[in-house]
Amino acid sequence: ISLSSLSRTHGHTLTFSMMSIQTATLGFPYVGPQRELKKSIESFWAAKTSQEDLLRDARELRVSLWKEQQQRGIDVIPVGDFTLYDRVLDAACDFGVVPQRYRDLRPGLEQYFAMARGLQRPAAGSVPAIDVPASEMKKWFDTNYHFIVPEFDEAQKFSLQGSRLVDQFKEAQALGLNARPVIIGPVSFLLLGKLASHQDAGKDTLALLPNLMPAYLSLLGQLNAAGAQWIQIDEPCLVFDQKPGVLEAVNHAYDALSGWSPISGADATAKVKAKLLVATYFGRVDEQVISTLAKYVDGLHLDLVREPQQLDSALRLLVSTSLVLSLGLVDGRNIWKNDLSGSISLAQEAVAHLGSHHIQVAPSCSLMHCPYSIEFEPEFTPVPEGKASLPKQWLAFATEKCTELVVIAKAINQGRKAVLHEIKDSQIALEARFSAPSTKLPQVRERCAAVTEADSRRQSVYPVRAEAQRAKLNLPLFPTTTIGSLPQTQEIRSMRLRYTRGTIDKATYDAFIQKQIKYAVDFQERVGIDVLVHGESERTDMVEHFGHLLDGYGFTKNGWVVSYGSRCVKPPIVFGDVARHKGKAMTVDTIAYAQSLTRKPMKGMLTGPVTMLKWAFVRDDIPLPDLCQQVALALRDEINDLEAAGIPCIQVDEPAIREGLPLRRSDWNTYLEWSVRSFRLATSGVRDETQIHTHMCYSDFNDIFSAIKALDADVITIENSKSDEKLLDIFNQEKYTNEIGPGVYDIHSPRVPPVSEMLSRMENIARYIPAE
Repeated sequence: ISLSSLSRTHGHTLTFSMMSIQTATLGFPYVGPQRELKKSIESFWAAKTSQEDLLRDARELRVSLWKEQQQRGIDVIPVGDFTLYDRVLDAACDFGVVPQRYRDLRPGLEQYFAMARGLQRPAAGSVPAIDVPASEMKKWFDTNYHFIVPEFDEAQKFSLQGSRLVDQFKEAQALGLNARPVIIGPVSFLLLGKLASHQDAGKDTLALLPNLMPAYLSLLGQLNAAGAQWIQIDEPCLVFDQKPGVLEAVNHAYDALSGWSPISGADATAKVKAKLLVATYFGRVDEQVISTLAKYVDGLHLDLVREPQQLDSALRLLVSTSLVLSLGLVDGRNIWKNDLSGSISLAQEAVAHLGSHHIQVAPSCSLMHCPYSIEFEPEFTPVPEGKASLPKQWLAFATEKCTELVVIAKAINQGRKAVLHEIKDSQIALEARFSAPSTKLPQVRERCAAVTEADSRRQSVYPVRAEAQRAKLNLPLFPTTTIGSLPQTQEIRSMRLRYTRGTIDKATYDAFIQKQIKYAVDFQERVGIDVLVHGESERTDMVEHFGHLLDGYGFTKNGWVVSYGSRCVKPPIVFGDVARHKGKAMTVDTIAYAQSLTRKPMKGMLTGPVTMLKWAFVRDDIPLPDLCQQVALALRDEINDLEAAGIPCIQVDEPAIREGLPLRRSDWNTYLEWSVRSFRLATSGVRDETQIHTHMCYSDFNDIFSAIKALDADVITIENSKSDEKLLDIFNQEKYTNEIGPGVYDIHSPRVPPVSEMLSRMENIARYIPAE
């Protein structure tokens, strides 16, 4: 450490190493090591258990998660990251943001889950029927997690409701934990929400900030009175390009929060005011925002995995302040072992500038985006014969990432020699992963190098293709179809489990799947669907299923993460080059069988190249565009084989294109260019009469509409059951000529919409899109 850097550490030039750096997490996988929360919630929804049972289970799980982090050596434990459905929904309920349609419901879990999932209940005696739809749901930044969108009135009144967070903090405090309450920040809370009225569509939710701040001040006062020494305020929206008014909102909000006074009285246990740490993640924070926050708060968290370059500017801006800098050094969104040597070097640089008493070591973001622990995994992932396996030694899940944080802190507090063994193990794992022959397929790389621009163009322009498709398909006006999967019944899940465990043979399982396909086809014909699907009874997850059939994908036994509510997914892990395993078709036999059962057109169902990566944990040793091209070529082969088998419509789902959009606009063009090119590479090998569909859900298309056009899909199906036709307006404005399938039935909610509601939606849709 140079003398020049030591001279900038507030007089602590020789003594900073005596102060121990602390470790902290920003959040933890709240669903539990074995998805205990999911099982408890779904049992409550099914009326098999009581509200008291659910709340008891939640409390016991919450405590066990806190203790797990403490036992792993974490110094500062987050409280408030645990949720029964969604943290943003929790914040909405905490601050009284309950849309009018839910206000007649019983406060508490009935109202809470109705906002999340909708509620439909028939009349019973004098009790009237209830039929309310779910709130809108969107993707959480560029992750595969979904949050419930807060819905504000133009004159929204905010008031603190209940004591959820304070009660949880007291629980942790009673256990002797160094607990730090976590809340969504006021600026991000408003930016993540929407104004309820169509007439208010162009107005800024930040205008509600003066109304909101008293409720935040009340919550901070209660937490302080309960004894909180630090409070974590999550402001992830500060990593976006800052639109007009955001910096002013940050100034207003944190000037107010820094000026609050502790509550006095019998319930006040705190002698001093709690300190505030603002947590940002998923991207870079502008220098102007850092400087503004530094005037008001006591700590700042930066994601140094996504944006390590921001450390230099942060150190320069904070060197003359007393701010604590939380270093996001361990990846909270991927599952590879940490480069401990590199992380320790970054931490040492920060300590040299600010002193160890001003540094904290943390993950880049909440660990909720990671599976719980590799302790539940076998040494090598089981794979089909001939496929390369994924070594467990390359991986670190949430609990292992806690251990990595402890190692980094120990290296700073005691010196690198104290952790030489851990650093060596980390380096061995990294070198083994980067050099493993099993991760490289020369024939795949040669094929990618030979791709030309012409490979990403259909034979003819859309109007020519449309005529050929109309002649072949002979569909009526307003043709109906579904997105693909029919419900996975308990019988289907049971048979799949028996097959996986080897208690039934392949022939028995295949015969069962064919029976399910026939049922799906018969049902769709009976109700009058025009373009059929086979039901996907053989599939688990839309990415995991195909990963099992591709080289380069590995799997976990218990690697569950929450997607939304109680729904968990087990993302595959892309660790090598990608191709169809042994060149074998993945879906042709199944889809061809389904087509043989009907004269109506059958859709082949595939997951697009971008989604195959965005909904997986992905290797970081080759550029993402190169990996996406590999997946696209594998899908191109499958699509061509489906066409050769007589399948007239092929759907290539790409819900992740919009959610994968970089958070900074300056990075959009590069991303959209390679993602659109990959989709077109996958879908451009077919004849004009073969109709290519794609599906996107829960996305705002306005900013990327030119890229949507450039996909050149013959049919695009979009979510329209929760968005009040707002997505359709852009298609109308931009004179989109290809076919559109607006969704009118929300499949994420148990609520069954009446026919009249769907008909009303179709009538509104017709105002935007001509029937032809």
